[in-house]
Amino acid sequence: MHPTALKVQERLRERGLEVEVRRLPDSTRTAADAAAAVGANEVGEIVKSLVFVVGGEPTMCLCAGDRRVDAAKLGSDARPARADEAREATGFAIGGVPPLGHERELPTVVDESLRRFERVWCAAGTPNAVFSVRTDDLLSALPNAHVRDLSA
Repeated sequence: MHPTALKVQERLRERGLEVEVRRLPDSTRTAADAAAAVGANEVGEIVKSLVFVVGGEPTMCLCAGDRRVDAAKLGSDARPARADEAREATGFAIGGVPPLGHERELPTVVDESLRRFERVWCAAGTPNAVFSVRTDDLLSALPNAHVRDLSA
């Protein structure tokens, strides 16, 4: 396993998530790529871990793969983070950012559309590493996350 994916798996276990990180032969850089690679029934089962800058601070937004985040619902000054800002905030490059287990704790907002699915798939630190988790377990591992409508 790639050292970065192993680090993510260890951090998830520290947060109470017993998951198995899988390395896929194909890229999971986009939600559609990831859905095809893992055999998901719907693109929405893929969690997009997106970094936004809100009030000058990085904020993690988790969204179903078939939805887009409306930045205005995060705040009047919210904007998508640049690639360098996302990496600095999370420790991971875009395309492999996991929903949690970052270099530092980030405020997290979860789009309520993820609750449609019993299980979801998430990036695990690299464009080819993923893990599956029960949605309720993921939300339980994010006790300070705010769940609300973020969809555009």
